[in-house]
Amino acid sequence: MTKKTWLYFGIFGVLLAGFYIGLLMTTEFGQEKLPILSNVRPFSFTNQDGRIVTEKDIAGKVVIVEYFFTTCKGICPKMNKNMQAIYGIFKDVPDFVILSHTVDPEIDTVERMKRYSDSIGGSSRNWWFLTGTKENLYRSARESYMLDNEENSSKNISEQFIHTQFFAIVDRNGRVRGIYDGLKKDEVKQLEEDAKLLLSEKP
Repeated sequence: MTKKTWLYFGIFGVLLAGFYIGLLMTTEFGQEKLPILSNVRPFSFTNQDGRIVTEKDIAGKVVIVEYFFTTCKGICPKMNKNMQAIYGIFKDVPDFVILSHTVDPEIDTVERMKRYSDSIGGSSRNWWFLTGTKENLYRSARESYMLDNEENSSKNISEQFIHTQFFAIVDRNGRVRGIYDGLKKDEVKQLEEDAKLLLSEKP
């Protein structure tokens, strides 16, 4: 083949490669580098300011989810120390929010959640400490965020108690895209990187 023919092949190859790279960057296939684990179901809880929070309030946002209780002396302080670090990175990002649900709503009233929030520097602008009925809280943990122990589903609600160290991340479309051990530095770091990735995705 002549040099001119080789030149045409070269130009065609560059254009073809550019086309496929552009396709990967602009399509949903290119965006979804994380698996879709579940979808967030409708919910209604009360935050530390006494305001009702529903799934509509997180629409279009990247959300990190946890379950804890204010009287916990074991894993919860360690989890929320790591959550504070995450919060410090993203607290000024408009489309970011943390949902910290109580697993002990009889103790964790709105007033108590407010005191706890203030004690660790959480802002009701984008770090919501949520309480509600035990049934609804546990249903969300199990059906939306996959953060419940499977054994709980076979017990009476009064006998259940979630005590999990895992965080979940939700994308702008209300889909759970990852679960992370909130006590492990490497997984918390991965959560940070995945949050940045999801924030770059279009709704």
